[in-house]
Amino acid sequence: MYKILKAMKEKKGSIIQTVAGLVILIAGIVLCINTYVVKGNKAYAVSLLTAIVGAVILISGLYSLFSKNEKKPIDAKVIAQAALCAALCYVGATFIKIDIPVGTERTMFHFGNVFCVLAALLLGGTWGGLAGAVGMTISDLTTAYVTSAPKTFFLKLCIGLIVGFVAHRLFKLSKEHSVKYVTIATVVSSVCGMLFNVVADPIVGYFYKTYLLGVPQDLAKALAKVGAVTTSVNAVIAVVVASIIYLALRPVMKKSDMLRDL
Repeated sequence: MYKILKAMKEKKGSIIQTVAGLVILIAGIVLCINTYVVKGNKAYAVSLLTAIVGAVILISGLYSLFSKNEKKPIDAKVIAQAALCAALCYVGATFIKIDIPVGTERTMFHFGNVFCVLAALLLGGTWGGLAGAVGMTISDLTTAYVTSAPKTFFLKLCIGLIVGFVAHRLFKLSKEHSVKYVTIATVVSSVCGMLFNVVADPIVGYFYKTYLLGVPQDLAKALAKVGAVTTSVNAVIAVVVASIIYLALRPVMKKSDMLRDL
């Protein structure tokens, strides 16, 4: 009994996170059920987003709860950098964009993915993915793309996780690597994340619009086709610009001791 209580005390933070995630998830599901009859509206989209956020928190809490690895304390610098990256993602998706109407729906060219990829390169998959997901989801919630917010959160989180995994787990980027090695790792990581988005965005978007938001199939197909083009262009922009910015920032951050080995 003593061992159980001791273990629960040590995992107190993880238990609270797990419970909070479960509560948010249940609340989101209940809201989805109550707003489903009018799916496609803002309330339904926010309900879906609530459920997704709850699921992410729940999974993270469960992982921490059953993980045997000791958790390192979160550095305030990392939180500040993640917040800054989230703000840049918001600006890139909200203000540096060109809207393209498709029937009653719309898609766009934007710079949001640039900062999403950059965040993952700088902060790693988890923090970078969350920064991109939060920043661009807030952008959706404050513009005409409210109903796309849940899809945005999921896809941008995945982009960050993929870019961070390739850069910091496969290539194991560190301060000691040569410029050539860092350049190759940066470009390959960015391409992997954006390649995922080019494939996933139109497919996920089609099923999300059709089966969760009730958009007519013909319109959803047209939107997916146009979206595939805009997503591809956005991907090329993101790979090129994010790589240039990261490679330019890296020496400066290294000198100021802000570059971390992840």
